[in-house]
Amino acid sequence: MDAPWTPTVGAMPAAAVDQAANPATDIPWLSQLSSPEILIAQQIHQGNLPCELGVSVRIQADATQAGVFHVQGKGFRYRMLPVQTSTGALRLEDKKAGAVWLQLANKSMLMDQKRGRRMVDDCVHPHQLAVAEAMKTNPPPSLIDTQGMGR
Repeated sequence: MDAPWTPTVGAMPAAAVDQAANPATDIPWLSQLSSPEILIAQQIHQGNLPCELGVSVRIQADATQAGVFHVQGKGFRYRMLPVQTSTGALRLEDKKAGAVWLQLANKSMLMDQKRGRRMVDDCVHPHQLAVAEAMKTNPPPSLIDTQGMGR
């Protein structure tokens, strides 16, 4: 049975965040992460996230390597690192396994890049659930303008 959700403040241990803010500090793992990747890591939601069809995914920061996350659920376990995106979505990848964790404002999902399919969808952290509820009462603007089409 999964442990209950535990809130976290950022994905990196406090000492690591302090050290990441000070580039003069000589830390082996720091050279592997860019500043944008460190910022991504700090925004990843952690804990047990309930998903569709009664599935859950556990996201946990590695206590020994800042920026590294363990993403696990029934039948899978990945070691993931933050990756920059052009869309603003927060992305973690296990390049060897071909697994990708995408965190949007209102939900998260686990993708299998090798097979081109979603493994788990509609995973929600309490913060994402609040955003999803707010979107119901105040929907974002449509991406397609159906009003001023020259008619």
